[in-house]
Amino acid sequence: MSTGAIHLADAAATEQAGQALAEALRPGDVVALSGDLGAGKTTFARGVLAALGLEGEAPSPSFALVIAYAADELRLPLWHVDLYRIEEGEELNELGLDDARAEAALLIEWPERMGARLWSDALRLVMVEEQAGGRRLTWDAPPSWEGRWPPAQ
Repeated sequence: MSTGAIHLADAAATEQAGQALAEALRPGDVVALSGDLGAGKTTFARGVLAALGLEGEAPSPSFALVIAYAADELRLPLWHVDLYRIEEGEELNELGLDDARAEAALLIEWPERMGARLWSDALRLVMVEEQAGGRRLTWDAPPSWEGRWPPAQ
């Protein structure tokens, strides 16, 4: 497991970090994106989606819980998932994330709602607002992400 951190000065840098992640994504990958409200998770996700070829601005899945993007919309199928409103583990079963992972990458905001159900091979990213401005992006990257994250600088 590799760990590390980078400073993201502003929203543009946050989107660029998402774009860098998009270059490394493969079907079956899980990216667990944690952080408080307003920490930049959706901005990061929009960077991922733009780099994968989404035209226009990506909506937040806060109310839908899941927005599934097919291969004809993006370079690879991706499910953008927001678990903020999940209160019980049974609700996770209804989302079909295990089945989706067979063909798509999963980008999950609020993954802590999954508890122990979060896959051990997920790339775990945490975004924290810094008092001096910007954000700090930290990660725990399992062996399956070796050579893919963090991106070469």
